[in-house]
Amino acid sequence: MRTSIGTAAAVALACGLVVTACTSGGGPVKPTAEEPVALGNIKLVAYTGCDDMLDGLREAAAKNVGPWGFGGNMIFYAADGAARTDQKAATPSYSTTNVHEAGVDEPDMVKTDGNRIISYAQGVLRVVDAASKKVTGTLRLVPKEQSWAPGDLLVHGDRALVMFNGGDVIPLGAVAKRPATSGPKYMLVDLKELKVLGSITPQGTHVDARMVGSTVRLVVRSQPDIAFPESRPDQKEDELTRRNQDIVRKAPIEAWLPSYEVGVAGQPARTEKLKCEAISHPADYTGTSVLTVHTLDLEAGLTSDDPIAVAADGDTVYATPTSLYVTSNPRWWFPRRMIEDTGPVPDTTTAPETTPSAAVSPGAAAPETAPTAVAPRDPATTPPAEKIEPSNDPSMPSLLPEPTASPSGTPPTTSAPASPTATTPGPTAQAEPPEQTEIHRFDIGGAGAPRYVASGVVPGRLLNQYSLSDFDGNLRVATTSDAVVGANPSRGSSGVYVLKADTLAKVGEVTGLGKGERIYSVRFIGPVGYVVTFRQVDPLYTLDLRDPANPKVTGELKITGYSAYLHPAGEGRLLGIGQEASEQGRTLGMQVSLFDVSDPAKPARLSQFHQKDSGSEAEWDPHAFLYWPESGLAVVPVNSWGGPDPSKAEMAAMVLKVGDGAITKAGLVTHPKQARTDEPIQFDTAIRRCLIIGDTLWTVSDTGMKASSATTLADQGWIPFEV
Repeated sequence: MRTSIGTAAAVALACGLVVTACTSGGGPVKPTAEEPVALGNIKLVAYTGCDDMLDGLREAAAKNVGPWGFGGNMIFYAADGAARTDQKAATPSYSTTNVHEAGVDEPDMVKTDGNRIISYAQGVLRVVDAASKKVTGTLRLVPKEQSWAPGDLLVHGDRALVMFNGGDVIPLGAVAKRPATSGPKYMLVDLKELKVLGSITPQGTHVDARMVGSTVRLVVRSQPDIAFPESRPDQKEDELTRRNQDIVRKAPIEAWLPSYEVGVAGQPARTEKLKCEAISHPADYTGTSVLTVHTLDLEAGLTSDDPIAVAADGDTVYATPTSLYVTSNPRWWFPRRMIEDTGPVPDTTTAPETTPSAAVSPGAAAPETAPTAVAPRDPATTPPAEKIEPSNDPSMPSLLPEPTASPSGTPPTTSAPASPTATTPGPTAQAEPPEQTEIHRFDIGGAGAPRYVASGVVPGRLLNQYSLSDFDGNLRVATTSDAVVGANPSRGSSGVYVLKADTLAKVGEVTGLGKGERIYSVRFIGPVGYVVTFRQVDPLYTLDLRDPANPKVTGELKITGYSAYLHPAGEGRLLGIGQEASEQGRTLGMQVSLFDVSDPAKPARLSQFHQKDSGSEAEWDPHAFLYWPESGLAVVPVNSWGGPDPSKAEMAAMVLKVGDGAITKAGLVTHPKQARTDEPIQFDTAIRRCLIIGDTLWTVSDTGMKASSATTLADQGWIPFEV
């Protein structure tokens, strides 16, 4: 019934019950020099026409098709083809969706303008008047038997765009047909009249969306519409691959051209296909997918769409008010070693020191040279390195500026396609491609379709959109390279790369973060970066990024457990939400940590709140986290499984008071338990989102919405989501 922007992180939480952790103190250790990692600059080129586009796509796709088609996954199916209100005069202060960048809204299940609360749950769009605490209107958007379908919202004025990802969730007991269910659907709703104005249904899968002002950018990924004959496990893979390559080389251009259906109320639906001239391509590409960016002005309606496309893969979207970044690991389908996304594993052997391999796309411009800084290395017993003293530079008065109530933070993200394991059948005869992340930047500062600016590539893989940050003309990118699951030791290592935002050419880098570990969370705040890596301990690294050509690791803090999400909490303060872990290697439940980062050379944990045998959706979806600086409240949804006694399991919103040096528990908010019915779909009462409007704390689950006093947590009203 729920989706998240960090599926990999959710899996990490679920599997983290058997991780290893140990306590270690001390500051940074002495850096060891490594060879610089070369970065490429891949240029996008527009196709001259359909013939040029078809030739390029056929050859690129033929090189990347395997015995099982695109993706390398072997899936066997059963014989039957089944795989098992009006604005008020005075608006109180209110919280907004916890977003990455101020001024850039992100899709979520609930939105508010301080007067109305607009939510989507159980197939119904609801509008609640915050003052009277009453539902003022409902609109069913999907049939009741499909009320399990998840949806997200973007709202501007009296227009809401409801986004259905399409095919991402299948209810218990349902049967998925082959081919997969249709792609995403975007419905435009008039909130005053509560009626659907129209919809767009693209071919492909939803990647993510961002909204600046009233303009929404929708990113959709489509694969070639090519049917391959059924492959049997007793057939030779090289023969299957040659057969599929022949099919790809004969496919028509229509197989690659993205299409979408537009339906406007009162008019016949029409199907549109992108023109070849509207599609560009990098110098090196797989030919296995096309990214389309749709542009919708919610005020103008569906007639404003002006899509463009790129022959590239995409899985992560990050945006500022003027730039849209789409990134991908272009060969996610390759049968690599298992990527360490299922939580830390014990490390009993010293990890070999490796350097992320150079990653330059063919035909790319020569990389610029830049100094390379190397992070402190484990183990902590190495003699400490010279520390970089905090600067009194007036241009950097505060490491953590005080946040405001304005927007500041999936879906994946949306989630990227899951990496096949080492046992996945596929084109094993091919050489393993470089592990790298391609980055495409578009200018969205003007009206209409975005304008392509540049592309680049960095070694390794992103965790999520928080691994990216555009600041002062530079893009900072944090990645993990060569992280292995199921092998001991892991060769994982992470780094932060600084690229020029206009060209995406490399400026500087710092590598060697967390040898034998992977990144669990990243936060860039102005000229400072914070990176958490984890395997046996949680090093919180602080990075000085004021000189883009010479980024430095200034400090390191090691604690048990890890932080999966980092959030600014006032000047010199940082909140971390994650999991505590024992020295014997098991996660012990959700922890919220308050860090003092006012001295970048000496980060310290001031306070820790630990809830045993529990986890929080905020660990992998920052939209679930609420920090209200006006009162110092932090609200975190918590699911406690009660340890050995399941009857003690509890789903609640944990309300914490964050002071300058301590975290204290203010109380819990719970929703009424639901009686089990005979309905095939059951919705639980787990609280998923929290809002502040004036002096009221609102909590939202799939079954209803509750109003509580923000000071005493006393009940003020319960609004069930009746269907």
